[in-house]
Amino acid sequence: MTDKPIGVGIAGLGNISDVHAQAVTQSDKGRLVSACSSSKDKVREFSDKHRIKGYTSYSEFLSHPDLDLVSVCTPTGTHLNFAETAAEAGKHIVVEKPVEVSLDRAKRLIDCCRSNDVKLAVIYQSRFTEDAVNMKNALKRGDIGDIFMVNASVKWYRDQEYYTSAPWRGTLLLDGGGAVINQSIHTIDLLQWMLGDADTIHAFKGTFTHGAIEGEDNAVASFRLDSGIIGTFAASTSVTPPLPRKIEIHGSRGTAILDDSTFRLTNTDTDTSSGKARPAEAASGSASPLANFKAEAHTNQFNEIFEAVLSDREPPVTGKDSLKSLAFVTALYQSAKNGQPVSVRELLNQ
Repeated sequence: MTDKPIGVGIAGLGNISDVHAQAVTQSDKGRLVSACSSSKDKVREFSDKHRIKGYTSYSEFLSHPDLDLVSVCTPTGTHLNFAETAAEAGKHIVVEKPVEVSLDRAKRLIDCCRSNDVKLAVIYQSRFTEDAVNMKNALKRGDIGDIFMVNASVKWYRDQEYYTSAPWRGTLLLDGGGAVINQSIHTIDLLQWMLGDADTIHAFKGTFTHGAIEGEDNAVASFRLDSGIIGTFAASTSVTPPLPRKIEIHGSRGTAILDDSTFRLTNTDTDTSSGKARPAEAASGSASPLANFKAEAHTNQFNEIFEAVLSDREPPVTGKDSLKSLAFVTALYQSAKNGQPVSVRELLNQ
């Protein structure tokens, strides 16, 4: 492709679609050209707001003359269907996290994009924040010494209206589950991006405060990574007031903490803390998932995706990369169901 801006169309106009639209609009190499939804009202509102062409027919949407890449923002359990059709039409694919509800469907999606020679990227924007990058670099430098343990938690709140306002949420078919696969998978992705792949998981889960949903609203797990690091993980959409997402990584010389959007490093040699001391934003854990949400991290990832498409290289967070977080989730669910530890590695190799 040339240096001409990449034409992006958004399929699915739920909450996250506007964040994708902002990210593309703010990007260096992308241009928002179209959008598609089965809802005429959503199409009209979205296309008027962004001054683009709107479609209720997916086939007509894929035929838009300036469309190079489809950003799939439909319910998770439909990602495969929308992406397959777009890939067969020769369009590059960006999929909002998680890539799909099951490893089998995710692998089919990856294979389809490969066979049609189109790029596939999965949105995990938490990797593209300054603090997350700084934390990973600090760990790589050995700032806290030899790492032996990690604790991560996503203790947020979603009211019942959150689930009833979009009936696919919390369902097994279209959401894949609840608090773990939807709200917490970014944190699971960060854990493995920073520390390496998961090996074994032992978990428990339940639905305690949202009786009308199929998926879990609380889960806890212990796990071991391939490196031997051990850890704990907790996910909830029941906690009031909601707490900031937290990752604590402990090493022989100190502790690295990601407290929502703030990275702190405490070194036991000097007993001091370093890093940026910005106030943590807990809004993402509120009943309204996009309250005060900023598209900066999405923009950062889209910029790298567009560069990858233009230079014909693999984008950041490929479909294969995204299988690691989905395998962690799948292992957690299987362990909670069977009451036994589950090998993440075996799931990935099936």
